[in-house]
Amino acid sequence: MNTAAARFEVFVARRYLRAKRKEAVVSIVTAISVIGVAAGVMALIIALAVNNGFRNELQKNLLGATAHVDILERQSGNGIEKWQELIPRLRQLPHVIGVAPALYSPVFFQGPKLSTGGILKGIDPQSELKVSDILKHLKAGSISRLTASGGFPGIILGSGLAQNTGMMLDSVVTTVSQGLLTPIGPKPNIRQFRVVGIFESGFFQYDDLWAFTRLEAAQGALSLPDVVNEIEIKLDDQYLAPQVTEQVQTLVGPRLLATNWIETNHQLFNAFRLEKFATMITIGLILLVAALNILISLVMMVMEKYRDIAVLMSMGARRNQIRKIFMIQGMLIGVTGTATGLVVGYSLCYFANRYRWISLPEQVYALNYVPFQPRASDGVWIAAVAILISFLATIYPARSASRLAPTEVLRYE
Repeated sequence: MNTAAARFEVFVARRYLRAKRKEAVVSIVTAISVIGVAAGVMALIIALAVNNGFRNELQKNLLGATAHVDILERQSGNGIEKWQELIPRLRQLPHVIGVAPALYSPVFFQGPKLSTGGILKGIDPQSELKVSDILKHLKAGSISRLTASGGFPGIILGSGLAQNTGMMLDSVVTTVSQGLLTPIGPKPNIRQFRVVGIFESGFFQYDDLWAFTRLEAAQGALSLPDVVNEIEIKLDDQYLAPQVTEQVQTLVGPRLLATNWIETNHQLFNAFRLEKFATMITIGLILLVAALNILISLVMMVMEKYRDIAVLMSMGARRNQIRKIFMIQGMLIGVTGTATGLVVGYSLCYFANRYRWISLPEQVYALNYVPFQPRASDGVWIAAVAILISFLATIYPARSASRLAPTEVLRYE
């Protein structure tokens, strides 16, 4: 009996939606309601996909170029001494899969095209590959050439830095850094390196500014003893960085500072969260407008079909059945719009990300295109919210229809 009643309610609701009406305005408002729900769902899918894309790409690039946990000097001084004794102890900590020393400093790079500022980073090549992905896939050259003996020490430049200075593979680049103070002023340190590789990480800040050489060569170029100014640590789970940072801080003592990628970039990721929240609220207003259209459409339909409602009730239809008819009708509008919005939204995200429809100036956004990375979980809760809003919009007109008195309606017919 209940199944037959449900079929009757769905049949009448679908019939009302498909029927040709005398009032064209009702049909237009119904179509606008479907389009409104679809537009709201589609816009939310695309907006959250862009937010997720930027967050994931920047996080991937950051973690590919930097360590999960860093040990730094608390105050700029003479560097981290006896770092060789500290590294084996750090490798024994839980979740640590790589530890590498680093020495970096701002320098000027002089090439045949022009001179520009950048960052020279001294590394141990084998250790660096365990904590960073930048040098794993070079655009040209080989990291093994860094350890080659004879001639000028090797250096690996970022693709943007190489292009700006006019350097190519096997070219000789000159670095200039501040040296020791003399009675007549600071004496610059001038060193020459041979370009043995060019990397391209996809992250503008590194490609345009950074260069890598052996730790010993960097110490010589900066006129420093056997010290480093950073120890980088990579973990098997990047989200355990806060817990491991506490253990590292206890190990290294108060003289050094342990920090991690979450602390370093918290302002950036907080900005993404705030932008996501603001986007959800702003675009969510589209769904509220669509719900208002559903309400208006159903109210107008009740006014148009009041005679039909009276006839159905006089033939034995119960008031709750009349109420369900218009609720189902509103839900059909909401489900149709939601399904359409999901299909169009995910399709546009797929093709826009695959073919990189929207390009960006890399110097400003650190990425050369807009990444679209929709998540299935976003589609689930967006669809649930859209259908819930559509359902709430049906309550008033459905109750109004069920309260019609058939005798009063048919008395004058």
